[in-house]
Amino acid sequence: MAEFKVVSIVDGDTFDVDPGWKWNGGTGNRIRPAGYDAAEMGSRAGQSAKDKLTRLILNQKVELGDAYRVDRGRLVCEVFFRGRNLASYFE
Repeated sequence: MAEFKVVSIVDGDTFDVDPGWKWNGGTGNRIRPAGYDAAEMGSRAGQSAKDKLTRLILNQKVELGDAYRVDRGRLVCEVFFRGRNLASYFE
């Protein structure tokens, strides 16, 4: 699995990495982890989810696993942090 540094958090289930990813002829730096869905920004729960993700992975290294598709410029893929699927932190 490839390792990337998390450089910004967009919301509770979207973040940017460096270096950028390359997959299936596309490139980018925005990631949408597979396996969980956070509340939308603009709600208290959405801000709480963003804050939790920020505390967990901002400026940390993550590994990107199996990719499924690109959705609105975001690579939807399995993400691992400290050996665990990122989705497991949000169960």
